[in-house]
Amino acid sequence: MTSIKTYKLTDEIDNHIMFDIKKMEDIYDKTAGKVDLPHRHDFYIIILVSKAKGIHIIDFNEFTLKDQQAFFISPGQVHQIKEEQKSYGWVITFSRQFLVKNNIDYRFIEDINLFQDYGYTPPLPLNEEQLAQLSFYSSEIFETHHSNSKFRLEAIGAFVKLFLIYSNNVCDIHPKDPQQLQAGSMILKEYKNLVEQRFFEWHKVHQYANALHVTPDHLNRTIKSLIGKTAKEYLQSRIIIAAKRLLSFSDKTTKEIGYNLGFSEPANFSNFFKKCTNITPSNFRQNN
Repeated sequence: MTSIKTYKLTDEIDNHIMFDIKKMEDIYDKTAGKVDLPHRHDFYIIILVSKAKGIHIIDFNEFTLKDQQAFFISPGQVHQIKEEQKSYGWVITFSRQFLVKNNIDYRFIEDINLFQDYGYTPPLPLNEEQLAQLSFYSSEIFETHHSNSKFRLEAIGAFVKLFLIYSNNVCDIHPKDPQQLQAGSMILKEYKNLVEQRFFEWHKVHQYANALHVTPDHLNRTIKSLIGKTAKEYLQSRIIIAAKRLLSFSDKTTKEIGYNLGFSEPANFSNFFKKCTNITPSNFRQNN
């Protein structure tokens, strides 16, 4: 069983870079339409699709790849695109260093609610007007990226931010009260950080609520108001994605995976996995 391949944002001579943009049709031509294996990236990806037919699998969820949609993929997410024909659109990639360089606060990425760390990451459907606007930003980014203009990177940063703000306005689900949004965003950021540090040992929301000095009910309501699912659902998604990745891309036994994820008994892990996915860990491994 092979491990998950990780792509890094590098140029032809293997120097680290912060940003890139390509046309989907150029990528298809370069690879002759060959389907890549499931993989992850160490950078953010925006895929703006004008025309396509196929499927896009993100963290084991399958989405239809079709016309007029946008995907937002976070560093570390495992995905795979299977095209039935040549796709047309844009692929924009940028690193966390790119955000820093352009004075884009990391909280901005958190607040816009477009990028999910793992789990269910559906595409953003677009009408013709919305697609045209985002395509305009993409074209400007492409032209600027391939120019020698002064402050080129800063101009790209401005267009990327406009792209993200416009996309966020298309799918805005945030609370309307700015003070509520600001307070909730801080809790969300701290909660996400805690989950990353502790999900393999803390499986209960009250453990995170205690560490954040809020009640479990308040934590659940706050997280749901910002990302559309409760703190419990977010935590369960994180554990399940970790389990699926280990089942698919490691040789560890189901028992070892359960222990790695903080379950004292194999049966507890199997019951948790089946409750969340409607399939046992062993059956999931056999089917993948």
